[in-house]
Amino acid sequence: MMNYQLMIQQANDYLNSFYATHVDERIAYHNETHTKFVVESATQIANHYQLNDHDFFVVYTAAQFHDLGYFISGAKGHEEAGAVLVGDFLLKNEADEETITAVKNCILATKIPQQPHNLLEEIVCDADAFHLGTDIFSERNKLLRKEVEMLTGSVFDKNNWRRDTISFLETHQYHTEYAKLLLNTTKAANLDKLKQKDGAKKQEQSEEKIKQKNTALKEEKKTKDNIKPSRGIETIFRVSSSNHQNLSNMADNKAQLLITVNSIIISVLVSVLFSKLDEYPYLLVPAILLLTTNVSTMVFAILATRPKIPEGTFTKEAVEQKKVNLLFFGNFYKMNLDEYTWGMQQVMKDYEFLYGTLIRDVYAQGIVLGKKYKLLRNGYSVFMYGIIISVLAFIISMSINNAA
Repeated sequence: MMNYQLMIQQANDYLNSFYATHVDERIAYHNETHTKFVVESATQIANHYQLNDHDFFVVYTAAQFHDLGYFISGAKGHEEAGAVLVGDFLLKNEADEETITAVKNCILATKIPQQPHNLLEEIVCDADAFHLGTDIFSERNKLLRKEVEMLTGSVFDKNNWRRDTISFLETHQYHTEYAKLLLNTTKAANLDKLKQKDGAKKQEQSEEKIKQKNTALKEEKKTKDNIKPSRGIETIFRVSSSNHQNLSNMADNKAQLLITVNSIIISVLVSVLFSKLDEYPYLLVPAILLLTTNVSTMVFAILATRPKIPEGTFTKEAVEQKKVNLLFFGNFYKMNLDEYTWGMQQVMKDYEFLYGTLIRDVYAQGIVLGKKYKLLRNGYSVFMYGIIISVLAFIISMSINNAA
């Protein structure tokens, strides 16, 4: 198993050595300062999503290497060059192929336009563009312009650069919900400042502010809709759970009725009929049929009401992967309060997890009900047909005896 902390330290050492031996004054933006900022941003987002050690290592390492390609191939194809560098580094440190591929994909996903395919790639992409939604955006944007001018040997008009930046900000979108909630407001403010500098008319500025405000309100409403469950959804889960509970109670009552009735019949058979078999031997077969019917029916009824107790524990990995239902006591009754509290906090702060848990709980109730009612149906069928056959057997036996 990989020692992720050791690998991270080795990557830090590699990074320090790389920047010490690769100095290019023309690269004013995509330098060590930018890399450290991206690493810190990726760490912040990753900690919010509480990634496991492996996934955190993937994100952290991708953030470290994502722009080293500038010093190898320049701006064009720097993502591919960075992916090659990190691949060589991880291979020398005996990382597995799956980890190497995941880190490379995170780096390649930062290529404009960004196209991440999973949470880890989204985190690295958002970390790379984290400054867009911060107060240091203007400063970093000036450094980026300086770098492009030095690398291309051309001077860019401020107005044209500003318009290109505005166009980029208007099309850029953060991918993780955390980055959207944290950075979109400041990014919109940065965009607004650029538009004001671009000499937009006051009326256009006012309309743009209204549009941004409406967009922010829609985003806020969308966020609240995602965070706070609607009454309709709450009602669905409440009614469904209540109906399942009522059906379960009905099944238990029906099973109890079968057990009670058949217990009485067996008591009568044993105490009365079987004691008279010496006197009425022709009733032996009907009596055995009836007894078999009663016992079989009781078995089905008992199986329908017999509880199944799970292990009573859950793991941190199961919670992080959203594969455990903490609303069912069978999954946590052996855990201590702190562990259960932590698990429920993960459920409550992630509404996708919460809804998934509720869905899983209702589904599990339905599965249990299906088994109960299937056993009950079998029990009632055995009881009904068994009684009919037993009564017919009694009638036939008595008729044969009378005829003899």
